[in-house]
Amino acid sequence: MPRTPDPEADDLDAVPPPHPVFHIEQALLGALLLDPRHLDDVTGITPASFSTAAHTALFATILSLPVPDPVEHATTTKWLDQVLAAARDQARGLSVLYLQTLIQVCPSARHAPAYARIVEAEHSRRRLATAAQRLMRTAVDISLPQRVTTTLAEAENLTVVVDDIAARFPPHAGSMPRTPAPPTATHHDEEALDEERLLLATATLHASSVGRMRWLTPGDFTHSLHAGLWQCLTALTRRGTPVDRMTVLWEAQHRGLLTTGARPRELLDLLAGTSGSPEHWGERVLQRSVLTTAHHAGRRIEAYAGDSATTPYQLVVGSRRALADLSAVRTRWQHATSPPPTDNPTRTKSAAAPRAGPPRTTAPLTARNSR
Repeated sequence: MPRTPDPEADDLDAVPPPHPVFHIEQALLGALLLDPRHLDDVTGITPASFSTAAHTALFATILSLPVPDPVEHATTTKWLDQVLAAARDQARGLSVLYLQTLIQVCPSARHAPAYARIVEAEHSRRRLATAAQRLMRTAVDISLPQRVTTTLAEAENLTVVVDDIAARFPPHAGSMPRTPAPPTATHHDEEALDEERLLLATATLHASSVGRMRWLTPGDFTHSLHAGLWQCLTALTRRGTPVDRMTVLWEAQHRGLLTTGARPRELLDLLAGTSGSPEHWGERVLQRSVLTTAHHAGRRIEAYAGDSATTPYQLVVGSRRALADLSAVRTRWQHATSPPPTDNPTRTKSAAAPRAGPPRTTAPLTARNSR
């Protein structure tokens, strides 16, 4: 006959600990139950720092109750009874037996600060993993009306978590994580490919726009051939060479793009279809690059946090390196989408009058405003 589980039974020891820190949490709680005076030595943690509901409830209760008289605590279980009664409101599986187990597994109550430091470190790891996962989910959520804005906001939240961990565990020099970074996901989405083709075609037709689009780099493209063609366009415009489909084809030949399987006629056809402006399609390509970079940064940080061999110091260094890549593409996105500066229309006639001194030319400004 199958046994019906008793909801009141103490089965906490039967549950396999999800992380080694479970035992450290037991030792810390045992130290505080054995000698509550050590609570003054425990800093940097809150009830939320613990990995189980039972441990969270116990620590919150210990914080809320007055510290008992040491002599009375050594001779009676009055304070322990109060802790158990209050904590069971939040974790019904707690029992006298489990409190006794916590006290027994504690090697030394004087080591409570060291145990608390370990609990703080593992809580930081979980916080970092949670923030990275939120960033990843946001970056791929197509239902968001402002995906880039919302994703960058999540990146800022992740940065705050990293900075908080760095304040608690200042990183050492040369302490990069040993965890291999996950490979960059490559998705040849048809919409992305179409937008890249339209960008290349319109940029070939309106080559003057290429020089103004320095915020776009070959790394923003999802297809290596498209990235190579963008390099061709930027090289031609930088050298002042006339730009059309034929000159781009010639540049592509010199850069080895025709040896990757692309045929000349295919490249010419790719550069023929135009619609819209290069800036529009360039922003679309860059937007996708921002989201992809954010998602990959989240994957890297999640991988670091998921490796139990990674120290808190390494987590900080590795996370900041991953976020630096995102910060670089975010800066280019801001340059691409920021409105151009305008002259101040409130200038007075007296303020606009030339002052005594060497004459100044306004030709560059006039030429820029006439475009």
